[in-house]
Formats: sequence, structure tokens, C-alpha cells
Amino acid sequence: MSATHQHSPHKITATNRRFSVAPMLDWTDRHYRYFARLMSQETLLYTEMVTTGAILHGKGDYLAYNTEEHPLALQLGGSNPADLAACAQKAQEYGYDEVNLNVGCPSDRVQNGMFGACLMGEAELVARCIDAMRQVVDIPVTVKTRIGIDDQDSYEFLTGFIDTVQAAGCDTFIVHARKAWLQGLSPKENREIPPLDYPRVYQLKRDYPHLHISINGGVTSIEQAQEHLLHLDGVMVGREAYQNPYMLSRVDNELCGHALPVSSREEVIGKLIPYIEKHLAQGGRLNHITRHIIGLYQGLPGSRAWRRHLSENAHKSGANVQVILDALETMAQQAALQAE
Repeated sequence: MSATHQHSPHKITATNRRFSVAPMLDWTDRHYRYFARLMSQETLLYTEMVTTGAILHGKGDYLAYNTEEHPLALQLGGSNPADLAACAQKAQEYGYDEVNLNVGCPSDRVQNGMFGACLMGEAELVARCIDAMRQVVDIPVTVKTRIGIDDQDSYEFLTGFIDTVQAAGCDTFIVHARKAWLQGLSPKENREIPPLDYPRVYQLKRDYPHLHISINGGVTSIEQAQEHLLHLDGVMVGREAYQNPYMLSRVDNELCGHALPVSSREEVIGKLIPYIEKHLAQGGRLNHITRHIIGLYQGLPGSRAWRRHLSENAHKSGANVQVILDALETMAQQAALQAE
């Protein structure tokens, strides 16, 4: 069911801040988040970045989600304090557990709208934005940022930004451990070309022990996350959590200290099928959801057959859950052949 105008009973705890899935445009939509939640109860999930303009003036309901997605944070793109405050207030009414300001996205479109990574050079403005949001909500207001932009990439520049923004009451920073080049690199290149600098983020935590610091960028395994958690409060994973989603099944026990039964991949699909059937009954299409589960069997025998069957059939008119059952069957046959 969609959440509408309810105050969230969920509190984000230190435990679910230990691991989160990054906001990723076109990827971390409500269907992906529902699917992710079937594998981990503790992982903190983020929406795709939503601009203040879309929320305040757009035609659709950009804040709708499934109640099962909690704990859930809304990531906002914008730089007008009054607009951000209005959107934060809406987010709280809808029951979101956190509001996060995007100070990390490097795309041209974002810069022209004066939000994203270019805001790193406008620390006073970011502080005013944080203050405006904190005035009207009691859920956490957090910042996702880079370690620098363009030639402003010294440690002093980073700490100057942190000093200014924490003075406005922000105590939680998610730091993508790369700088962003605002000119000359595409968003994709900005995720890959600027070198990662994990020690700089570790240093930040040593210098600001009272702040909650999470790291983002280049993390591809639970083992790497465990290593970062020796130095930091949290780890945010992006592409790997999308392309190899079953990694989430290890989070609750191995990163958050639980001893819970772990659902098999087949059990995850079994839990997802009623959700898919409901989506289809409401006029949705199968591939709205199957595009998110293509990586579920990554690295296993027959996984290519699984991906291919879903890719070739889920978009067809009238496609239903039988496509998924057939994909499982095809994969099992392929795996048996490979084992011979």
C-alpha cells in the first residue's frame, strides 16, 4: 500500500545507519526498494533524487512509496531554503524517516538548477538550507557530499564545508570519497575517473568524532564494508547493491549483529510475486519490476539464461509472473547442463 500523510513510527538507529543503498536515478525506485527490503530489514534505503520543483510543481506524486520500505530516506535536490523546507515538511507528513540533501551529483542539469555537487562551493547556502529544513521537521536532515570539486579539493576545503554545515545542526554526512569535476566529465565518468581517497574520509571521522560519517564510492562487497566500519560509522553502496542485490541478504547478520534466518533467492522471488501480481492488476507492466531483479543470480551457474529470459520476455504485452517462473526453469536447465 502507498503511504500517505502519516507520521513515521520508524526511527533510524545507529544499526541501520551502518549500511545503506545509495540514491540512484532510474534505479532505486519504489519497486527496487520493495525488492531490496525482502533481503534486509536493517539496510537504510534512499529514494532516487527528487527535485524540489518536481515535488512542489510536478503533476505526479513523487513521494509515494510502499510502507514496507522503511527505514526510508528521501533525497532532495535543490538549493532554495524555503522550497527545501516545504518539501521536508511534506516528507515528514508522508512518513519518511530522513531527509537528505544532495551535494554530490555532478551532472550539468543539476548545476544549472544550482543543486548537487556545485553546492560544495556554497557552504553558507547549504547551511541555510539545512537550517530551514531543521526548523520545520523533527526527522533527521542529512547531507550527501563529495570530498571536493574541481581544484577545490584540499582537506582544508572539505573541513571548511563540514564546519559551516555542522554549525547549522547537521550531524550526519555521507561522503562519496571522490571529488567531482563539474566541467569535462559526465556523471558516469565522475563515478569512475576521480581517484578514491578513503583515508581522507577516515581522517574526517578522527577529526570530527561527534559526527556520524558514512563512506560511499567503490564498495563492492560486504568484506570491504566491514573494513570501512572499523574506521567509520556507516557504508553506502551504490551500483553493486543494484547489480548484485543478493549481497543485501548478508547485511543484517554480518554488519548489524543479528542472527536471523536468511531467505534464499527463490524465497525472495516467492515473496515478490504477490507484489508483482498486485502491480499488474493495477495496470503496471512486468518489466517495471523485473529490470531490478536481473542481477539476483549474478555469478551463479545459469545466471545468463535467467537474465536473457527476463530481458527478452518481460517487456512483452501481457507478460505476467509466468515469465519469471519460466526464467527459473530455463536457468535450472542451463545450470544442469553446465554441471555435466
